Amino acid sequence: MTDYGFLIMKILIIALIIALIGISSIYSSTYQKPAQPWRQQIIWLILGVLFFVFMSNFNYRLLWGGVYFLYVLSVVLLLVVFILGTVRLGAQRWLRFAWFNFQPSELVKLIMVVFLSKYFSEKSTEDISQPCVKFGIFRGLVLPLVFVAIPMGLIIEQPDLGSAMMILFIFIAIFYLAGVRLKYVMAFLLIIIGSFPLFWRMLRGYQKERLLVFLNPNIDPLGAGYTLIQSKIAIGSGGLFGKGWLYGTQSQLHFLPESHTDFIFATLVEEWGLLGGSLLLLLYYLLIREGFLIAQRTNDYFGKLLAWGISLMLGMQIFINISMTMGLMPVVGLPLPLMSYGGSSLAVTFISLGILVNIDRRRTVF
Repeated sequence: MTDYGFLIMKILIIALIIALIGISSIYSSTYQKPAQPWRQQIIWLILGVLFFVFMSNFNYRLLWGGVYFLYVLSVVLLLVVFILGTVRLGAQRWLRFAWFNFQPSELVKLIMVVFLSKYFSEKSTEDISQPCVKFGIFRGLVLPLVFVAIPMGLIIEQPDLGSAMMILFIFIAIFYLAGVRLKYVMAFLLIIIGSFPLFWRMLRGYQKERLLVFLNPNIDPLGAGYTLIQSKIAIGSGGLFGKGWLYGTQSQLHFLPESHTDFIFATLVEEWGLLGGSLLLLLYYLLIREGFLIAQRTNDYFGKLLAWGISLMLGMQIFINISMTMGLMPVVGLPLPLMSYGGSSLAVTFISLGILVNIDRRRTVF
């Protein structure tokens, strides 16, 4: 087997193991309910693998030429959500296609990685930094930020604060990795910090409650703080070895809301304990590490930024979701990649992984 073939199998096997662990947790937390989402997750997993195979053989450089089309497509999809979108739990984030709901914001995150990778790879580090000196920070910071702010604003209005913040984190990461001078990165971060009072005024009531609950979950233990408290109980009660599959009381007795979606990590740890949670983190580490190694190996600057961006996108989402379930970050409604129930997240993750292996396949061409 060639090195490329081995890489494909390695990444695919790790992703499949994580996804199957996710399906087992989804089954465990929902098998007593009339709906059986684990069946749909299996179908989405099969489709995800097909997407992975296709993208691993798709020349990622074609994304360079089509990036502006993809950007317009992402904005159009987000606009269509407001017209034809399905409303669930007070949020309008999904488009209905046949038998499944598609969440455009999941795809938009990947498109923004592609867009920013192209924007910053079109110029050398000096080309980016010099306009910041000559023209202020317009071409080096403001212009790409405007492109990012448009989909961010539409996503916030859905409302989906978690996905919007992920796009902002992606922008900051690629902005820094592209070699823009550190003082401009710091200036941008200071602007964000300084805008917190305005940001607070723009938040909806339940979003403010989530941030306050993050500081003190006990201020509303039966309301906004309920899910977080139950998540902590589930994780803590798992101990070292867990209670066993199908024996998690918080998920089985339905004390933990969203136990098969945003809080699936708590479901896993309750049943499989610290050892099960540590194994999952190890698998995620191996997956993200491969992405970083691909970024280091490629000679194409666009491919390098794209590999870094995809790896960081997945890594940050994993970090935020798991931190959220343990009360280390505010609850923002981000799925755990490959684990949480949902076809959009699963499909986009496999597409992203397929792009990664294709970058490595063509690393010596450019």
